Amino acid sequence: MPSRTAPFISRLRLLRTAAALSPFSSSAPPRHSPRILRASPVGAPHPPRVSAAVSPLVRPVAAGFALFSMATATSSAASVHDFTVKDASGKDVDLSTYKGKVLLIVNVASQCGLTNSNYTELSQLYEKYKDQGFEILAFPCNQFGGQEPGTNEEIVQFACTRFKAEYPIFDKVDVNGDNTAPIYKFLKSSKGGLFGDNIKWNFSKFLVDKEGRVVERYAPTTSPLSMEKDIKKLLGSS
Repeated sequence: MPSRTAPFISRLRLLRTAAALSPFSSSAPPRHSPRILRASPVGAPHPPRVSAAVSPLVRPVAAGFALFSMATATSSAASVHDFTVKDASGKDVDLSTYKGKVLLIVNVASQCGLTNSNYTELSQLYEKYKDQGFEILAFPCNQFGGQEPGTNEEIVQFACTRFKAEYPIFDKVDVNGDNTAPIYKFLKSSKGGLFGDNIKWNFSKFLVDKEGRVVERYAPTTSPLSMEKDIKKLLGSS
């Protein structure tokens, strides 16, 4: 009579073999299931590609970059001639009317310790070179010690009466801060100062060539007459 233990031993061996080949067994060799690629029918549309979720840390960076791009796009001015400003009476003045002229742009004040010397020398420069294509553009500003508190009319009367200023004096503006006049944003971005872009005090000066490009920036304490050599060079005079 055949032994009943033989079938049991055979089944036990089969189970041991299966366990050895199981992917959960530490002794089993690694097995990789093949990827099944299913071909789409010819002419069938491809399924939409699902984009990965954007990390919350990436969103602020992307938003900031977008704002930076917008700011860059809005400040595409290539020269001073691309701006329109207000004169002392509030009328628009297109600075493209100064094409072909050398400009000295100055933020002025009536009650500053630098007022007398700067206004005096500015008038001297203007009288000497106005017929050679030189122009001074004065922008009153009250951001430094509150030293330009008057109205536009009072500022013009002060400069013209006391210092014989014949060059144009424009509307009072901010040259620093959130309300900086666009023309001054352009000037500062074109020529930064020694300690940053911000205007430091009254009578900071920007020299602009005939094409409207800012070529030099001078500190408030730089006397206008000391710039005469640079002005003559741009005018092409000896």
